[in-house]
Amino acid sequence: MSRILVVDDEPQILRALRINLVARRYEVAVAPDGGSALREAADWRPDLVVLDLGLPDMDGLDVIHGLRGWTRVPIIVLSGRAGNQDKVDALDAGADDYVTKPFGIDELLARVRAVTRRTAVQEAELAQVLIGDHVVDLIGKTVSGDVRLTPTEWHILELLLRNPGKLVSQRQLLTEVWGPTFVRETNYLRQYMAQLRRKLERDPAHPVHLITEPGMGYRFKP
Repeated sequence: MSRILVVDDEPQILRALRINLVARRYEVAVAPDGGSALREAADWRPDLVVLDLGLPDMDGLDVIHGLRGWTRVPIIVLSGRAGNQDKVDALDAGADDYVTKPFGIDELLARVRAVTRRTAVQEAELAQVLIGDHVVDLIGKTVSGDVRLTPTEWHILELLLRNPGKLVSQRQLLTEVWGPTFVRETNYLRQYMAQLRRKLERDPAHPVHLITEPGMGYRFKP
């Protein structure tokens, strides 16, 4: 994990975190409000987000919901809200950890390392996935049986495999793969899912792993 997006409206905190994270060889981008944070996340694709909840243009919970609409990037909340309900709300919205201000930089860095380790374990667990007669290696980007996938097919398949059993909405897939201006192009998904089934399912006409949820999205069934 090397790219961290820091979202906070306090310039001193942004400066201090940038200095400390860069000194530890992280790449750092900063955003002073929720709107720029969502745009930066979509354009820069960070490996982790450090997020303040008290932003000038929107609540940090809305930023978490916005991110979770299309990405599972780890989120560490950094907030002056110390109430238990605030922590519960943030974690329920999809945050991975919660640090209360004022904070020590050593504690925050330890939280970053802990989230990094958990993410690495999850990545390892999902490294190889069985679909029909094929083993999909998400790290090596290979499929057994000499199956070749296009970059777009890989992107769609990876989103599904990293959310086993969960519905991945059409909007999420279209936004993540093609961008937010393509959310109505559901025909793209039908075409590429058909291609993936032909390459991976034993019986493409009756798939058992790459499942369509009509009108909603798609699901990978292990």
